[in-house]
Amino acid sequence: MTRSSAAVYRRRRLVVVGALIVLLAAIGVGVWLFIAQPWAGAEPGADPTPSSTTSSSPTTAPTAGETPTPESTTDGTPAIVACKATDIKVTAVADADVYPAGVLPQLSISLTNNGKTDCTLDVGSTMQVFTVSSGDDVWWRSTDCQENPSSMIATLVAGTTVTSKEPVTWDRTRSSVETCADENRPRAPGGGSSYHVAVSIGGFESQGTQQILLE
Repeated sequence: MTRSSAAVYRRRRLVVVGALIVLLAAIGVGVWLFIAQPWAGAEPGADPTPSSTTSSSPTTAPTAGETPTPESTTDGTPAIVACKATDIKVTAVADADVYPAGVLPQLSISLTNNGKTDCTLDVGSTMQVFTVSSGDDVWWRSTDCQENPSSMIATLVAGTTVTSKEPVTWDRTRSSVETCADENRPRAPGGGSSYHVAVSIGGFESQGTQQILLE
């Protein structure tokens, strides 16, 4: 009788411990999403689902003119489809117009869904490309020395704008894949020099550029 009671007690204890582990894991995920919030401005229901990727093959991006075919969900309502280039406005955003000597530009992306329906888009760093140019001279690309790119599928609510909250920093140098570890890369001239920032995400290009001045 004593052995049977001990075994029952051990089984109950294992069940309780297992339940606590599951609860703590769920809380941890919820806290990460609340703290990270890598895109701001989405209305309720636009719930980005972050997922890291180590694949060398980037997610296939929608192209202009592509017409996704909606699939019905189990309750008969149309499923959310991939965004179309004709519906999405991409804008490069800088945290200032003029940067004093030594101050590094912080660059972000603004996305507006001008379509009539919600749509999904990979807004992770894997799909982002910032380009800084002076005239026809390309000084810097964010992908030249990018580390640990990630994928994140987000739902863009129709008629709303979202902006990336974690900016990309331009170190005011000329980039290339061959000089990522070089501490003496050519520095962009200041003295009021003008540069233009363009951005693309998922193959969608910004319609214009953001001008910045380096002092």
